[in-house]
Amino acid sequence: MEFAQVRLLVSDFAACYRFYADVLGLKPQSGATNGPYEKFSPATGSAGIALQDRAMMAEVLGELGDEASGHRSLVVLRVDDLAATCEQITSRGATLLHGPAPMTDRMRVAHLKDPEGNLVELQEWLLLRG
Repeated sequence: MEFAQVRLLVSDFAACYRFYADVLGLKPQSGATNGPYEKFSPATGSAGIALQDRAMMAEVLGELGDEASGHRSLVVLRVDDLAATCEQITSRGATLLHGPAPMTDRMRVAHLKDPEGNLVELQEWLLLRG
């Protein structure tokens, strides 16, 4: 078994596409700006985030037809320089909810939401001290 991706079910596909491509700077696989599916990859690593139109999946699983509410996911992205990344993404329209700030003595984080309310955590791993 191989981990392929995290897929987020979204109602406003175009807005989420712009967020992951233009704001976070992830690379889209095909350029399907209006969906119903697109996978995004960071510059390094093999993990990916995919968007899937919620209405399309509701045709398969009827229970998904209801509008989602509350925090349904937390997407975590590791970055080398948290302050610089936060500066870049806020200049492209992101709004930080928290941070950059220490989470532990080994990690700094910042949090934001995509247009559907999914939480995104940016992590900068720090070297162990002492």
